[in-house]
Amino acid sequence: MTRDPVALGWLGIKALSNAGDALWTVALAWTAVHVASPAVAGLVVAAGTIPRAVVLLLGGVVADRREPRLVMLVVNVVRVAVLVATALWVVVAGTTLPVLVVAAVAFGLCDALYEPSAATISRQLVPAEQLAAYTGASQTAIRLGSMAGAALGGVVVAAWGLGGSAVANAVTFAVVVGYLALVLRPRYPLPRAEAEPVLRGVARGFGHLRDEPTTRTLVLALSGLNLAVSPALALGVALRAQDEGWGAGAVGGLQALVALGAAVGALSLLRWRPAHEAVVGFWLLVLQGLAIVGIGYGSLATTAIAVAVVGVSAGAASSLLGAVFMASIDGAYLGRMTSILRLGDDVLMPAAMAGFGALAAAYGVGLACAAYGLAMAVLMSVPLSRPAIRRLSLSSGVDTPAAQDGQAAATLEA
Repeated sequence: MTRDPVALGWLGIKALSNAGDALWTVALAWTAVHVASPAVAGLVVAAGTIPRAVVLLLGGVVADRREPRLVMLVVNVVRVAVLVATALWVVVAGTTLPVLVVAAVAFGLCDALYEPSAATISRQLVPAEQLAAYTGASQTAIRLGSMAGAALGGVVVAAWGLGGSAVANAVTFAVVVGYLALVLRPRYPLPRAEAEPVLRGVARGFGHLRDEPTTRTLVLALSGLNLAVSPALALGVALRAQDEGWGAGAVGGLQALVALGAAVGALSLLRWRPAHEAVVGFWLLVLQGLAIVGIGYGSLATTAIAVAVVGVSAGAASSLLGAVFMASIDGAYLGRMTSILRLGDDVLMPAAMAGFGALAAAYGVGLACAAYGLAMAVLMSVPLSRPAIRRLSLSSGVDTPAAQDGQAAATLEA
């Protein structure tokens, strides 16, 4: 794990930023419920997903062509402006449905441009052999920040309303802007894509996915990571609690176990360094699929064990596979591959949620969890049959584009 104060400082900044995001999400959802019907409130909260999905591929092209740090800086300045404008709107016109929709859409557009660039930063801060540990620490910082922000969100919106929540989140983004502008500097610059029309850049990204089997396997496998686990945790746990009479407190406790397990799994990588990260990561996801099956059956205690296993495997696997993904993708295409990967969740998640609900309504939550969990276990075993995936190793230091970028940077410095 790196001891670079700039890289470590970025972990703290990410935790603060995610705390602000979680606080804002809670405030937006809480306010939407109080100014609209539950159905409309759900549409408000989801309003940002459609524009994000539409613009996400453009964000990938921008991330590969421009300096990611500068893209992140500009987008965060826009976020601050959106939040300040929202707070002023609330003061002048009150909290209305239009301001909620406009704010949600604006943030969705910002996310689409920001996320592909932000996904490349770890690879620019630490060498390839440190990516797994650094990604684990990053995952832990993100989860702890989100937990703290969600806990504060209800308090802030109750005390100061949507406007106060917007100001609080604007302050966190202002800190991020300051760090990006004054402190953060890439150690291992990525190669940049050539300038070309945007649609051609998008098409070239899909062409790269077609021509690179290892990249294609990773992107397709990782695109489906959340399609089984998110419905099981969001709907399955709530339905089990309702059917068994466990109460709302049990739902909160089980969700907290997932978050705690994920933090433990991510932190374990600060000490544990498997030789073949992709192999271990995908086996952990096979285990996660089997644990999803366990969510649908048994007592509260066995369900708690199942969600804890889901959390630990998610934290460790996402850290390992995130590091492999960053190190294995050609740096000139990393932003576009990230956008394609995240597009899978945005497009397919509504269908996955609806399908889980339909299965649970027709055949029971146990069968829904079993179907989704076993499907995930089978799908995550497919990459394990690919020799190229089994050979991937960050510890070799020579087989990945990230390692080659680091060697080039070292040569230039020498």
